[in-house]
Amino acid sequence: MTARLDFERDGQDWPNRAASRFILAGDVRFHVQVMGDGPVMLLLHGTGASTHSWRGLLPLLAKHYTIVAPDLPGHGFSDYLGMNGLSITGMAASIQALLRKLGLEPGIAVGHSAGAAILVRMALDRQIRPELIISLNGALAPFGGFIGQFFSPVARMLATLPLLSMLFARRARDPDVIRDILKQTGSKLDPEGIALYSRLAGNAEHVTAALGMMANWDLLALERDMPRLQTPLALVSGLRDQMVRPDVAREVAARVPSAFVVPVAGLGHLAHEEAPGRIAELILGLAEGERPARAPLRPARNRTAGMTTSIAGERP
Repeated sequence: MTARLDFERDGQDWPNRAASRFILAGDVRFHVQVMGDGPVMLLLHGTGASTHSWRGLLPLLAKHYTIVAPDLPGHGFSDYLGMNGLSITGMAASIQALLRKLGLEPGIAVGHSAGAAILVRMALDRQIRPELIISLNGALAPFGGFIGQFFSPVARMLATLPLLSMLFARRARDPDVIRDILKQTGSKLDPEGIALYSRLAGNAEHVTAALGMMANWDLLALERDMPRLQTPLALVSGLRDQMVRPDVAREVAARVPSAFVVPVAGLGHLAHEEAPGRIAELILGLAEGERPARAPLRPARNRTAGMTTSIAGERP
């Protein structure tokens, strides 16, 4: 199998490289970026991504907070734990060990997609005690129907076949392949973003870890436990998201008393990469206690005011 990504070889031009450090916590040698001063804010990326996902957002937030942004186990430049460590609870335990090693306690926690699920699990289990969790297009509900029945078993099978990961990685080195995959997120990334995803997906061990994470991603227990979450949960939902449909945020908010929906017009699943300035402003406002007025996830065409325009900007 292709060797892990090497920071000296593959990370020479890595975004925010000066903030990078390597920390051994538990069984994982983490690549983590720490930047800024002030209260601690934890950022967790989603499946198949890495710290590069925060490349534009991190410096903006670091003007106000001490930002801690790790590569999840097996992703980017962090070690691969094996299948058992790639579950929600396994990831949560690893991140808790990292925070303890750093001696930092996040007051605000921000998670994208699967990263949001890890944060909610950690809060439920009292591994972190943030004042607020911000979910960016959070993958917080199980897949339904046919996909729900077969997605995890298929991913588990693929993750145990190294040859398939190697073949995918070989294809993913073609930027056109990654460009086509990213179109399915509903987001429009710049050439740098596409190139970075291509670099990650071109590494077989990174691909194996992403598949292993999907294979072990049991959201049924999280869905059962979420109604007892006491931490305020801001469900930021890009209305162009084609990976986690916007209705998921509304469904979660209906079941979780501490949750509220923040719709964002014109952006997709990778909203924080498309428009880091807008998302930074949104996160900082939420962290300071701003809360949206009630607004539908799908804005009416004749509506000209409200949360969708004041926070999100122009309509899709």
